Amino acid sequence: MEKHLEAYFPPGTDEGRLLLRVDFDRLPRHIAVIMDGNGRWAAGRGLPRVEGHRAGVESVHEIVEASARLGLGCLTLFAFSSENWKRPRYEVGRLWRLLREKLIKDDGLLVKNDLRLRVIGRREGIPGPALRELERVEALTRENQRMTVVFALNYGGRDEIVDAARRIVAEKRIPAAKLDEKAFAAHLTTAGLPDPDLLIRTGGEMRVSNFLLWQIAYAEIVVTPVLWPDFRRRHLLEAILEYQGRERRFGDVRPPAKPSRGRT
Repeated sequence: MEKHLEAYFPPGTDEGRLLLRVDFDRLPRHIAVIMDGNGRWAAGRGLPRVEGHRAGVESVHEIVEASARLGLGCLTLFAFSSENWKRPRYEVGRLWRLLREKLIKDDGLLVKNDLRLRVIGRREGIPGPALRELERVEALTRENQRMTVVFALNYGGRDEIVDAARRIVAEKRIPAAKLDEKAFAAHLTTAGLPDPDLLIRTGGEMRVSNFLLWQIAYAEIVVTPVLWPDFRRRHLLEAILEYQGRERRFGDVRPPAKPSRGRT
């Protein structure tokens, strides 16, 4: 076990024992997470909903670090949906302030650890101060290569598909007969990223909530009852192990042969 993993997943702990079972040749390239349960976490403790969001920020920090240490290529976090504007104005405003504060505080960590930030969603709806910070950190980390951290903000899967279709029509460069899945995917906001292999939803709800509708066509889905503020590296390892225990056939009767993947 490499030293950087031993320090974060100590031998003899639950995390260390789980790590020993992980097949590093079969890690998902891309994990997407629907971070659900902040409000229920706060309500269960008699706290305002915003305190659940604040606690959820700590989970974001831990899961980003754990994913990078494990060697994942991409982690996408559903941070704010296009439907979340329906929430109380104070809660929405605090969410955006929390995001801005986190970016200001942790931009150096992203640079130091060679992590790239990428934002998907309709940017025109994001409040100006938060958008300026997002775009600043995107530019600051653009050349980083260790792992891409994607924040889905003001995001809706149907919106993304409609927007891609509009871009194709406006460009007038692809004849209808030439439009295939590859050409369409190139016009999505996730262009250039692999589709998620694993979708994790916290909080126990059995739905995908308009998230990455095109991209998760063949993703393995793991739903955990653990609320997002309680979701930690141990739960991430458990989800990866469940993913690795499944047989992915992509519509065939046998799983495709996969080339061996060495550790980086």
